[in-house]
Amino acid sequence: MSKLEGRLLHEHETFRCMAVIYCDAHHGGSKGRLCTECADFMQYAERRLEKCPYGVAKPTCAKCPIHCYKPAQRETARRIMRYAGPRMTWRHPMGGVCYFMYNRRSG
Repeated sequence: MSKLEGRLLHEHETFRCMAVIYCDAHHGGSKGRLCTECADFMQYAERRLEKCPYGVAKPTCAKCPIHCYKPAQRETARRIMRYAGPRMTWRHPMGGVCYFMYNRRSG
């Protein structure tokens, strides 16, 4: 059970939407479901968010001075965001807009 709430929960849900878009295209995921590899990665990402020392005041990961992901997982997150980010405009427009606005403010 997730301990995330508020903005952290919203960030996790937005990233999960991105992971679904990526998994559908690259791993043949069935619409809306993650393959085992992507599901494991999302559990890792959720644990990292739960342990974030910034809590709800955290910056976006790209602007964070702390690199809490291991290098391999950081590269996986980059691949997912690089592929799914532009596609969020069409698949989940509100999640994409909210993330964009927060990213602009936290810099």
